Amino acid sequence: MDSPLTTVGLPVALGIIMLGLGLGLTVADFRRVVAYPRAALIALGCQVLLLPALCFALVVALDLAPALAVGMMLLAASPGGTTANLYSHLFGGHVALNVTLTAVNSVLAVVTLPIIVNLSAAHFLDGTGSIGLQFDKVLQVFAIVLVPVAIGMALRARFPGLADRLARPVKIVSIVVLVAVVAGTVLKERDNIGGYLVAVGVAVLIFNVLSLAVGYGAPRLAGVERRESIAVGMEIGIHNSTLAIAIAVSPALLDDTEMAIPAAVYGIVMFFTAAAFGYLVTRRRERQVAEDGTRTA
Repeated sequence: MDSPLTTVGLPVALGIIMLGLGLGLTVADFRRVVAYPRAALIALGCQVLLLPALCFALVVALDLAPALAVGMMLLAASPGGTTANLYSHLFGGHVALNVTLTAVNSVLAVVTLPIIVNLSAAHFLDGTGSIGLQFDKVLQVFAIVLVPVAIGMALRARFPGLADRLARPVKIVSIVVLVAVVAGTVLKERDNIGGYLVAVGVAVLIFNVLSLAVGYGAPRLAGVERRESIAVGMEIGIHNSTLAIAIAVSPALLDDTEMAIPAAVYGIVMFFTAAAFGYLVTRRRERQVAEDGTRTA
């Protein structure tokens, strides 16, 4: 994996993706979390504490190979992304809350992601190999992830017209990067990909369904409105697989292609599970509205 593409291309590509996220954010997006404190706190609690715990129990129960187990934990620690915002919009979620949660989660991940990954590596790898993403590399993650977001926000605040013009091409580049990274990962592991699908396919599917269910169910049990709960469900249920893959295969960070396999498989599975989840909650809402209308009549 030591090539200009991985040593230079991946960090640059990840920076472009995070720049694109920043172009769509303003300081007001962070303030919105105050308007929905219960939903936001539940979402952040699920993301930082509950999901990693559930993922750990899952990979232990399924007895995944050590590198794949760490890859699953990396995925669990990764925040939501723009796909979560899109799905929330499509299925009636509170998009402003999604944007706020994406922003806050992205910032928190600078600290929480290295902690979760290192604890996972210490447990599953049992000290038999070195792991690139150590605590002393938090500043590297900060530079790659948070700085581009800050630059994008600064451009949005100072030059909103330029930010609007840049948003589309940056989004296109991000999609191309996602396809290229996933394709490159699959190509390198083409001889083993069938085995990896068997090894992590079930784990990825269960984890994705659990994430969506917890993300939607926890706020609903706490009395949060359905629209905000859909937003939380999408944010917690759709992790940033691009970020996880880039961190896994980048020589500056984890430098392990096998750890990227769960995120690569997840990046495909989530589109279908999230769509099914959105359809179910939307159908349930429409049925409830129809029943209320019948009772009123």
